[in-house]
Amino acid sequence: MSTFPGSPRLLKGAIIGLDPLNPLASVIVFQYNPDTMTRRLDARSTGGAEYGDKSEAFRLTGPPRETITVNVEVDATDQLEQADPLAVNAGVYPALSALEMLLYPKSAKVIADTVLALLGNIEIIPPEAPLTVFVWGPQRVLPVRLTGFSITEEEFDTALNPIRAKADLSLQVLSYSDLKITNPGYFMFLAHQIAKESLATSNVINSAREIQNIGVPLPRI
Repeated sequence: MSTFPGSPRLLKGAIIGLDPLNPLASVIVFQYNPDTMTRRLDARSTGGAEYGDKSEAFRLTGPPRETITVNVEVDATDQLEQADPLAVNAGVYPALSALEMLLYPKSAKVIADTVLALLGNIEIIPPEAPLTVFVWGPQRVLPVRLTGFSITEEEFDTALNPIRAKADLSLQVLSYSDLKITNPGYFMFLAHQIAKESLATSNVINSAREIQNIGVPLPRI
């Protein structure tokens, strides 16, 4: 990031796990914002198939299924030069651990379930992961499921702690079609869609002006 005094402040992307029992361990702010992000949208629709109901060809059952793929980098080089105690003792392992814990059940829950199993309890409910939120600027605050990621560790200190690493994250966006109405993510996604509709409307207005400027007649519906 530029050190020029007049350069704009750069917002950092983040992944946040809303876990009331351990909130600090579930906040991962990107050290460096990724240069690229890949998004794939697949429509939720009915009809339109070869033998489907032709009258249902444009029927939508909900918002599209969206998958986000993003590459995140972490680097402890600067911290090591400043003799930061955490970086000296563990490199970037703490940052990687915070990310990985989004896929782990809490050890306290595992221990409690083990005790119940040893006592003969035959019905043990699998643990539920905390609501995970992908933050990419004020326009995109999305509930997501971290479906998986690969980590490439680069360079190691004398204790074999990674000094630099890259993580390729795959995130499935969760919409109100996926969540209960009592889940905070339900209204979080709904607010995101409303904001997106507003942006789309502003783009239509600009496009209409451009069409009029070049003398193309607008169709009447």
